[in-house]
Amino acid sequence: MNTFVDSSPLGPAPHRGAEHAGSAAGARPHTTEGVAGFDRPEQGELELAERHALRRVEGLSTELTDVTEVENRSLRLERVVLMGVWTSGTQQDADNSLTELKQLAETAGAAVLEGVTQRRRKPDPATYIGRGKAEELREIVESTGADTVVCDGELAPGQLRQLEDIVKVKVIDRTALILDIFAQHARSREGKAQVELAQLSYLLPRLRGWGTTLSRQAGGRAGGGNGGVGLRGPGETKIETDRRRINAKMAKLRRQLSHMETSRDVKRDKRQVRRVPAVSIAGYTNAGKSSLLNRLTNAGVLVEDALFATLDPTVRQARTPDGRAFTLSDTVGFVRHLPHELVEAFRSTLEEVADADLVLHVVDASHPDPEQQLSSVREVFGEIGAGSVPEVVVLNKTDAADPLVIKQLRVKEPDAIEVSARTGAGVEELIDAVAGALPSPGSEVRVMLPYGRGDLLSRVHEEGRIVEEEHTCDGTRLHAFVPGLLAGKLDAYAAL
Repeated sequence: MNTFVDSSPLGPAPHRGAEHAGSAAGARPHTTEGVAGFDRPEQGELELAERHALRRVEGLSTELTDVTEVENRSLRLERVVLMGVWTSGTQQDADNSLTELKQLAETAGAAVLEGVTQRRRKPDPATYIGRGKAEELREIVESTGADTVVCDGELAPGQLRQLEDIVKVKVIDRTALILDIFAQHARSREGKAQVELAQLSYLLPRLRGWGTTLSRQAGGRAGGGNGGVGLRGPGETKIETDRRRINAKMAKLRRQLSHMETSRDVKRDKRQVRRVPAVSIAGYTNAGKSSLLNRLTNAGVLVEDALFATLDPTVRQARTPDGRAFTLSDTVGFVRHLPHELVEAFRSTLEEVADADLVLHVVDASHPDPEQQLSSVREVFGEIGAGSVPEVVVLNKTDAADPLVIKQLRVKEPDAIEVSARTGAGVEELIDAVAGALPSPGSEVRVMLPYGRGDLLSRVHEEGRIVEEEHTCDGTRLHAFVPGLLAGKLDAYAAL
């Protein structure tokens, strides 16, 4: 028998187990917690009480307190029930995952009514949660008045269809939810094209039609059956037409993105030729990356306490304390189980991380599970080929974090830098760490540059590290360390 183990705080959840049967419909079920042996993989069967228990997760309801907020959201909010399958880890891990799904749903503009998790060895291949629990989910939907069910996982097309047939409301999975958030937040032409490509890639295998009822029947003789040789049977069905159009649209979007990528490649090549080091700010969504970029460079980019507020990369120039120029780029945030379609569509943008000389891996130290954030982001680094890029772990939001959690993180990441982008604490230490981690120009030069070669002097200031500079009547005397390519151009002005 399949069971839900977890449910959210609003309203009573229906229960179908005989041992918890109530006299009235909607009676609050008995709560079972901490069943011994539940986490032992060698145990052959799940405990009966655990398999039949529904336990509420506190803090999952969307609270609307401001009147104007209620008025605005009432026009657009969907009322959703969250549902997840818990196959490994602890109960706390399952609760954290469902809490993150709640934040995603609210970012998309939904009001969360219930949250339910089920303990299974693996998802049911037909309905994801099993038919019996799908019927319980339908009762929860009916009792709360929800119009959407959000699944904390990726549903196969068949699972999606069968689950909708049982619960009688729209069902979406985690991937569709994240894609919807990206579609709302994309601003640039390239960002919109990337999101549309990801949405179409996700939609293509999930198209639903009505077989030959919407087919284009071939014509024929009057009263002559199927129309003669070569014209018998149905023509192109509606779903086949949709697939053809989606494939054509996806091909067009890929061509557009390849053209847009050229501009970014040209700019990146210019920076590489001039040997300006590149630093990428990457990390989990809502970890404070944009706030940190603003603190370091006064970039003025959007800062919002919401998931995926930044989709379009922002590049700004900064300097180390010794005068070396480098670029700082803010990238799209990552999340656990980041949809494969998004990784593929945003691959050109994520290459900013793979091509960087240094990655500032920003972690939200105030998050309930920052270690999981670290592992999820590093998993994406591996997918995009950025696993070998030098990394500085930045523990952000330390002003709101539990000191014990920070101490535990420092045990696993002893070289991490503690900062608060909001207050500015620790930023100077971070700048020093960036300066120490960036590649240093390797060629030492002592030159006398005439005043007519201000272009070379400007490049030395931009690309190199100046040890000594003196303005004389004959020109500018420099002692500096510069990249090898620039050193070759300065050889003609070597000072004796």
